[in-house]
Amino acid sequence: MDHLRLLFDGWIAGVGTAGGTRLVVGHWPGSPFGPVTDVMVESPDGHRLLLAETGELGRFVADTYAFDEVRIVPIAVARSGTAWAVTAGPLALRFSTGGRGPLGLLLRAVPAALARRLWWVRLIDAPARLLRGVRTYGSAGGGRREWYAARDLRRITAATAALDGVDLGRLAAVDPPVRFGFGSAPRSPALVRVTTTVEIPQP
Repeated sequence: MDHLRLLFDGWIAGVGTAGGTRLVVGHWPGSPFGPVTDVMVESPDGHRLLLAETGELGRFVADTYAFDEVRIVPIAVARSGTAWAVTAGPLALRFSTGGRGPLGLLLRAVPAALARRLWWVRLIDAPARLLRGVRTYGSAGGGRREWYAARDLRRITAATAALDGVDLGRLAAVDPPVRFGFGSAPRSPALVRVTTTVEIPQP
């Protein structure tokens, strides 16, 4: 069977809130669908919501991960220095990043050409699970496979979020882990610079 590989280049932000809601933002200036953004939301009761910018993106993400609900909504992302603002339909999220920890410094030290190689991404999957409790390679929905080539990581030091006008509470750990797919966001809120490869089986 042949396979098609699609590249998404951008950032993933993982944020937990004191109210128990966890948010994962994928901001992709480079993607097969053009510059797009999606937000995955898991509520304290386990309800998994996808907010996608376009129907095409929503279908693709929903076929790759698991959700209880998908909404196509206007999404805007603004960045000024270390401050980010994301509005996605009923969600308003603002966060700020701090410096790099040891893992961020290590990721920055790896040459970009090496960091994006799929064999390298598979090689560091086991250390990533031990260090951060995340996966860099694995199987996704519909027989797909994914590689997460992380190239930088910064701590998220402050965040505010509201969903449907309700304040979600102060910044907290992404705990329990989100359940959208094989991977998870780091437990400590973080912004990761990443190139994601999704392999799709072709008949």
